[in-house]
Amino acid sequence: MKNTLVRTDFNFPGQTHVYHGKVRDVYSINNDLLVMVATDRISAFDVVLPQGIPYKGQVLNQIAAKFLDATADIVPNWKQATPDPMVTVGLRCEQYKVEMVIRGYLTGSAWREYKAGARSLCGVPLPEGMKENQKFPKPIITPTTKEDVGHDENISKEEIIAQGLVSKEEYEQLEKYTYALFQRGTEMAAQKGLILVDTKYEFGKKDGKIYLIDEIHTPDSSRYFYADTYQELFDKGEEQRQLSKEFVRKWLMDNGFQGKEGQLVPEMTEEYCNSVSERYIELYEKIVGEKFVKADISSVAERLEKNINEYLSKRG
Repeated sequence: MKNTLVRTDFNFPGQTHVYHGKVRDVYSINNDLLVMVATDRISAFDVVLPQGIPYKGQVLNQIAAKFLDATADIVPNWKQATPDPMVTVGLRCEQYKVEMVIRGYLTGSAWREYKAGARSLCGVPLPEGMKENQKFPKPIITPTTKEDVGHDENISKEEIIAQGLVSKEEYEQLEKYTYALFQRGTEMAAQKGLILVDTKYEFGKKDGKIYLIDEIHTPDSSRYFYADTYQELFDKGEEQRQLSKEFVRKWLMDNGFQGKEGQLVPEMTEEYCNSVSERYIELYEKIVGEKFVKADISSVAERLEKNINEYLSKRG
């Protein structure tokens, strides 16, 4: 797609390292700052799809920035500034090797496992007789490992502690933060007529202190249902109207792709990519409750480089 940012290759003053993730490119500056660029890449089933989605990076970055600011009283976070609509600059932290996934409802991969007969997820027992999209009696935490390469794997609290990935004391603190963040996210979603269904949080440590890092409550890391139709659709056993990346996963599955070996990504036409872009903008406006203002995308990479350099030079 023209005017999408799918790859960056910047070289900033003081740059010590660059990491190209599935969606984000992260530049380390003087080993104490991170410049995180939310690109327009899109991934599903742990595969980066071949085309970018216009404005996707801006949508994700601005939602995450808003929610980081709205939860800073619960747990300190890494964010220092947003010098560009697609960029967050923040503190470099040592990342915990686990992702804290929290679920309020039985859906997605958890439902697929439950339907196949599993009655425990990451060591958490699940009640008998549940239906798809049913609310859990209380939210459950189902952590995954945070892998540098390949798929993240489900893991239990006991395994995390036994393997020394996180100490018992610190893990229990991460759990407290996770429940509190999910509660805040749930309340904020309810004000917009939404249900925060499930999400994930990542944490890191700097100078002995735990920080919330990366993105939060975005449609890439979270699933939202529309509250007004939830009960009726649940009672009928019908699919929920949802705000998340699930619509992309569904399109891929309908076209025979689930990231398995030998499967080919279906053709992503310009028309399809623009329709995904429109969905992301709709997500933004619904979740944030404000009109989305499109940034100038005539030369995205140049704009980013200029804005980041200006911020770093001011910071000294």
